[in-house]
Amino acid sequence: MNISLIKKYWMALTGLFLITFLIVHLAGNLTLIWGSPEDFNAYAKFMTTFPLIKITSYLLYASILGHAVLGIALARQNKAACPVDYAYNKPSANSSWASRSMALLGIITFVFLVIHMKSFWFEMHWGEIGTDSNGNKDLFTVTNAAFQQLWYVALYVFAMTALGFHLAHGFQSAFQSMGWNHPSYTPLIKKVGMAFSIIVPAAFAIIPVWMFING
Repeated sequence: MNISLIKKYWMALTGLFLITFLIVHLAGNLTLIWGSPEDFNAYAKFMTTFPLIKITSYLLYASILGHAVLGIALARQNKAACPVDYAYNKPSANSSWASRSMALLGIITFVFLVIHMKSFWFEMHWGEIGTDSNGNKDLFTVTNAAFQQLWYVALYVFAMTALGFHLAHGFQSAFQSMGWNHPSYTPLIKKVGMAFSIIVPAAFAIIPVWMFING
């Protein structure tokens, strides 16, 4: 099998896996708004101690890293294949800004993930944080403190905007790369992908804004 094709399959599969993770992660994060601090802390404990989740998390880390590295490699490969931008070549007429900026959007999202994991994932595992009334690590207090900082809230919203544009192209592109496209259902995939790329990042972005305002 062609190496480039393998890379595209891997990008598609890891992308779809990360999309699934976003849904699960958002569901848990929404307890910051609609649940109690104890609910969020219980969710955080479950995500870091339940055996199946812990095993899946290693796949998640590998997927994030692999998706980022391969994304950059494919972007460099595509740029090398078309090194000259001719005067008559107008990319905007043939593709969306999101599709032409996938590498940049991916890098922004990846850098945010590193900062995000340092702020919360690292603290949950190795930070010196207190416990709540149920004896669970009080990650809610750590999260609330982070979301009282305007710069962090702004960074979060900016990163979710970049993620939204990344998903706007990446969602349907993943299905196309896997060969799962057909005139009868590809239009639906595009519509679902567009809705997902708006609703999910917006829901993530609302959480720190809501906590900042109500903190």
